[in-house]
Amino acid sequence: MATPTNHQIRLAARPVGMPTRDNWRVTDEPVPALADGDVLVKTLALSLDPAMRGWMNEGKSYIPPVGLGDVMRAGGVGVVIGSKNPAFREGDHVSGSLGVQTHCLVPAADVRRTGLAKIDTAAGTLTQWLNVLGMPGMTGYFGLMDVGQPKAGETLVVSGAAGAVGQTVGQLGKILGLRTVGIAGGKAKCDWVVNELGFDACVDYKAGPIKDGLRQACPDGVDIYFDNVGGDILDAVLTRINRKARIVICGAISQYNNTTPVKGPSNYMSLLVNRARMEGIVVFDYADRYPVAIKELSGYLRDGRMKSKEDIVDGIDTFPETLLKLFNGENFGKLVLKVADA
Repeated sequence: MATPTNHQIRLAARPVGMPTRDNWRVTDEPVPALADGDVLVKTLALSLDPAMRGWMNEGKSYIPPVGLGDVMRAGGVGVVIGSKNPAFREGDHVSGSLGVQTHCLVPAADVRRTGLAKIDTAAGTLTQWLNVLGMPGMTGYFGLMDVGQPKAGETLVVSGAAGAVGQTVGQLGKILGLRTVGIAGGKAKCDWVVNELGFDACVDYKAGPIKDGLRQACPDGVDIYFDNVGGDILDAVLTRINRKARIVICGAISQYNNTTPVKGPSNYMSLLVNRARMEGIVVFDYADRYPVAIKELSGYLRDGRMKSKEDIVDGIDTFPETLLKLFNGENFGKLVLKVADA
């Protein structure tokens, strides 16, 4: 077999505000020969996630920033096309931190760091392994179950309800017997969340004051808020929380491209008044429990109680523009970049 060329997207400069194509550099280089323990993966699809914007910034976080000149970090799915590692065979489908590149050479020492693992395509399609069965699904599952601590009959509100994490959280909430209310932008997304995913209601933040929509959709207040957006929507929900409410901080997509300091919640005293709790969720903390969540969520996919919607864009070279769909609210479902045919 001829030595493949690896086509890569590298971080060339740290963005200020919204990333542009100038923040990226494209390189092509031969894939090196495999040493003992190495696994060579052909990338099939990549997960584009809001967290990627934070990984471009310098500074302390839950994970080191992407270095200047490095291949951009991204989770993905692929197929093993070469292996000198007994745990992987050619033809195995795998998931892991593959990076924005057409090929990923994983040394034996990096298998655990990259999270490289075989995936069962009978449990879900490749794109579902980037959505409900992937990092977004794991985030939603453990964020709701461990941090949200749901009890049947409670009211759950989910922002970014039509996105990757939000769709899993809301559907899981319904399975658990919660009254589930989404927040999304635009009538089409709100209609889909209610009519297709089975949410009890969805507030369109583009249609009018969010407080008015929440008052109508949550007449008995909010017991669990799963926050994917931060900013004004977090502030509005804090005015509706009940005593002992749980606020799950998953993300703050409204703040990621700020050129001014991140806006914190001005209504945080509601936490004191209502004896409520606000706690962050970082999915990597639960890595050893992923198989438990995957088994449960794949069962829901199989029996039809859960759906998985992906917004698939073709072509690795579209990455700089496709990533921006997350921050413009253009994606409808989990944003996936197709790199190659399966």
